[in-house]
Amino acid sequence: MPGIIFFTVLFLLNVVAFLLYGLDKHNACYKKWRYPEILLLGLAILGGAYGAGMGMLLFRHKTRHPSFIITVSISFVIWMVILGIICLLA
Repeated sequence: MPGIIFFTVLFLLNVVAFLLYGLDKHNACYKKWRYPEILLLGLAILGGAYGAGMGMLLFRHKTRHPSFIITVSISFVIWMVILGIICLLA
């Protein structure tokens, strides 16, 4: 049961990260209120790295910012290692 909750939270983090990158790009195009960068990066670090990365690529958003490329990439690798370890131990 804890595994189901963990993977559900991880899935939702990725969906939220993906959607926020899309909304932030939309707001940037129309010069509206933007989401703070710490929120976008924080979602990637907390487990939404895949969603953040897909949002960056699909929406072509924050792809010229080294801090985003590095943080999202490293977070993705770390989360893949964590998930790999969890799968090996299960």
